[in-house]
Amino acid sequence: MARPIEKTETKLLEKIKESLERLNEKMEVIIELQKSEQKESGAGAMPDLPETLDVMTLLSLPDHLRKTAISICKLGQATAEEVAEYSKRARAVESGYLNQLVLMGYLKKERRGRKAYFYVEK
Repeated sequence: MARPIEKTETKLLEKIKESLERLNEKMEVIIELQKSEQKESGAGAMPDLPETLDVMTLLSLPDHLRKTAISICKLGQATAEEVAEYSKRARAVESGYLNQLVLMGYLKKERRGRKAYFYVEK
């Protein structure tokens, strides 16, 4: 019969294994994205992901911010409303995430009239 500690240790190891599997899946998606971008551009670097948002930086971001950052990389320069349409999330949610990325130094924000445009400085 297993001791109670062994059951706890087993559960903990299973959780760690699941977390590692999820991380591996995310890394594979980003690597595939990088490969497809390299093939399209014919260059060794990802043109859509400047140095401030390279693959390792994207991997370090939480999922919700990563999705927003990738949306901006794909769209180039966009408002929170445009990012929300692209990501299928609420505009207010995207606005908050975009402003977080600005505060973190990954994005720039420029006001034009009543609209705020977000972009990655190259």
